[in-house]
Amino acid sequence: MINFQTINHHDYTVSERENLSRLMHIDAKIPHVYLHTCNRTEVYWGDKEISENTARHLFRVASGLESGLIGERAIQGQLKNAYQTACGEYKLSSHLHKLFQTAIHTGRRVRTETHISEGAMSHSLATIQILKDRHIDLNKKTVSIIGVNKLTEDIFKYLKSQGAKHLFLSNRNYSKAIDMAQKYGSEVIPFGEKKSLLQQTDVLICATSAPHLIINTEDIEESKSLIIFDLAFPRDVDPSLKGRAGIKLLNLDDIEQTVQSNIRLREKEVKQAEIIINQEIENLKEWQRQAVLHQTTVI
Repeated sequence: MINFQTINHHDYTVSERENLSRLMHIDAKIPHVYLHTCNRTEVYWGDKEISENTARHLFRVASGLESGLIGERAIQGQLKNAYQTACGEYKLSSHLHKLFQTAIHTGRRVRTETHISEGAMSHSLATIQILKDRHIDLNKKTVSIIGVNKLTEDIFKYLKSQGAKHLFLSNRNYSKAIDMAQKYGSEVIPFGEKKSLLQQTDVLICATSAPHLIINTEDIEESKSLIIFDLAFPRDVDPSLKGRAGIKLLNLDDIEQTVQSNIRLREKEVKQAEIIINQEIENLKEWQRQAVLHQTTVI
């Protein structure tokens, strides 16, 4: 039997996922696929029978139907990378191979045959939209970004396109920060000087892979007014700052809530995606019937 465990944003808050994901454990000797994103931590392992429940869950994940922002594209690459990493580390069972290969194929079909990803909000776009809704004048405000990755680079590009003129970038790896800053014409401030960075910042965007908080209460002056977007999982910013006067702190849950209204606009596309998923589940069932019939191993 193919088994899976999941800790996801539907069932748990960011704080709960942080705590529970540390407890999720599988023996490293057991061949498995480990999927970790800002919305979920999942592990798949085993052999032989693939239940419809398992297949449906993973196919929905691959199609973006289980994402905090329905139809987002990032999960497709994240799932593929998780599978390829597992292939490089383990000899996976033929049924686990088939499950993930079909999931990747299903996700590709959904995005090709429906409009579910057209105009779909990403965390980066949601961040920009919130700034617009709050009437933040990007020509006058100083925006600082901590972290160098695809998410922060996307935000950099969006900010530039919206007329942002005062952009700072910081990262523990200074050379990475320099490389990205040169591409978009911003100034780099060493991470060791974060207090100085925060003093001159109006909007702070954090998205690092640090396993611990990088912005603590003592890093920000009591009188400071600041809008903070914490896009990291685990979180980068001490959540207790949310209650401080002058501080507006938004984490992943907050940001995703701002775009929930868009989901209703995609209900028609969700129904079409589910039709595709049902077709692929039937194809998988037929594959399993043939595998049993012929007693062969198909990868």
